[in-house]
Amino acid sequence: MPGQQRQVEFRFLAEPTDVNFGGKVHGGMVMKWIDQAGYAAAVGWSGRYCVTVAVGGIQFVAPILIGDLVTVRCKLIHTGNSSMHFAVDVTARDLKTTAERLATSCVIIFVALDAPDGKPTAVPSWQPASDDDRRLADYAQRLLDLSKAMEAEVARFRPALQS
Repeated sequence: MPGQQRQVEFRFLAEPTDVNFGGKVHGGMVMKWIDQAGYAAAVGWSGRYCVTVAVGGIQFVAPILIGDLVTVRCKLIHTGNSSMHFAVDVTARDLKTTAERLATSCVIIFVALDAPDGKPTAVPSWQPASDDDRRLADYAQRLLDLSKAMEAEVARFRPALQS
């Protein structure tokens, strides 16, 4: 039922095919995992097909190594009319230890689309219920404001960038 699944967690092992020439999982692979977890969370919340519209504040904090247990946690922190904002943390852990380390974090935004037109469609509203939820919702709003300011700045300089 839409509006019931607020969080998704993926777990798997980092594989040799995931790494770059330096022997660490490359950023593109981590971004793929973030997008997959975000998609699952967005569809789980909206009950609709969803597309990624933005990823903001991505931070690659620590490397992920072959054989690490990777966890991608994706949690809804804001809804608009058709959009859903998710906080994502990617952690890694050497299986021989219990110490989990933050590898990457970001916010990813999805929009729900209707069938058959593929136009944005309404999603169930989410309201913060706890102090932690309110902090996350405020964080999402600040990132949204920053994103709009960045879009305006890029648009202002686009002609100079294209010449």
